[in-house]
Amino acid sequence: MTNRIRRTAAGTAAAAVTLSLAACGVAQTQGSTELTDEPVTLRVTWWGGDTRHARTQEVFDLFEEAYPNITIEPEFSDWSGYWEKLATATAGGNSPDVIQMDQLYLASYASRGSLVDLGSQPQLDTSGLEPAVLQMGTWDDTLYAMPISTTSTGLLVNTDLVEEVGVPLPDTSTWSWDEFESWAEEVTDESPGDTYGTNVIYNEFTLQLFARQHGDQLFSEEDIVIRPETLADYFQLALDWTTHGAAPSASTTAETLTLPLDQTLFATGKTAAIFTPSTMITAYAAAIDAELELVPLPTPDEDTTSYDYFKPGMYWSVASKSEHPAEAALLVDFLVNDPEAARIIGTERGIPANAQSLDALGEDLTVEERKAADFAEQRTPHLGEAPAIVPNGASDIETILSRYLQDVMFEVRTPQEAADALIAEVQSSTEAAQ
Repeated sequence: MTNRIRRTAAGTAAAAVTLSLAACGVAQTQGSTELTDEPVTLRVTWWGGDTRHARTQEVFDLFEEAYPNITIEPEFSDWSGYWEKLATATAGGNSPDVIQMDQLYLASYASRGSLVDLGSQPQLDTSGLEPAVLQMGTWDDTLYAMPISTTSTGLLVNTDLVEEVGVPLPDTSTWSWDEFESWAEEVTDESPGDTYGTNVIYNEFTLQLFARQHGDQLFSEEDIVIRPETLADYFQLALDWTTHGAAPSASTTAETLTLPLDQTLFATGKTAAIFTPSTMITAYAAAIDAELELVPLPTPDEDTTSYDYFKPGMYWSVASKSEHPAEAALLVDFLVNDPEAARIIGTERGIPANAQSLDALGEDLTVEERKAADFAEQRTPHLGEAPAIVPNGASDIETILSRYLQDVMFEVRTPQEAADALIAEVQSSTEAAQ
């Protein structure tokens, strides 16, 4: 999630605008739920880079061939400007018909009546998704977002560097947090002065997993509910790793936090292992000439709890202001379920949430994509029930978490003080959003 933290930091102002403007965009579904033979134009918006844009447009061309009365107008931008633009359009009643959605903002848009109930759209087939994955597209028991892809978080290890320093990994199927810290410290000790065992962990996904390992959870449907002592323990890890040498110093972490992926310590061979969504292995493999492997997170109890879950990488939603919700739902169905569309998109948006779409990729998967898919399969026996999505008012959780984590690493606050302050701040935001 290094990439996600960087993108969220860049979009903090946009997130604030999203929350305020989306509140003005309350609307009821106004289009027909039945398809028409008349000409239809659908505006579709998403964030991403050039590769995503090109592949998405290729799928649109295929869709328009199958449905010649439907024309698609694409709109796209990078993450930092995406949410502000979408908020402004939604508040003005001019939202695109189909929206690429993120878990951080799903509850915010759904709670304001800005999205269509996809469960009421017969054109969308949801049977290809696991119920636990589909559940994470719901708010208030209503499906407002169709998961596009899934990811799990693991430890990405530069095995070439590990072999070079001569500190082999412990048994990662049963390792504890203490064993991991000892290993990372030893890697740092045996490496050149500017190379480290690991990075600190600082995002919503890993915090959620850490909480679940301890019989806790981060959010309910409406508020932050993590126990202060659980959050303090999470902060304590970062402090211990920083002060004991398992991870870089607080200043080094702060200086490198917002670097582009190819300039990060891991991508430049200065860190042996990082906590990241499994699907990021492809991007890191393109940035560093080294053998990379995914291994499970350490646990406090030898992995006896079913703490893990597959998190949607992103979703497709349909705007309630759309005049053509049936055609919009048909497009979403095509994007998620059509085998040829799956082959075109590949894993650029992550491991397909539809297992049949993943199967359709067959031999087209790269070595790294296959590693991510195999890692997901290995994690399946350890999956628990999907948690509540980020509630309305808590969309800035990752930026807030990063800020308090740095306070702890710089010893401005104790882990317990930071935990109490973060909980109070997020609780105030969620209460204000109700």
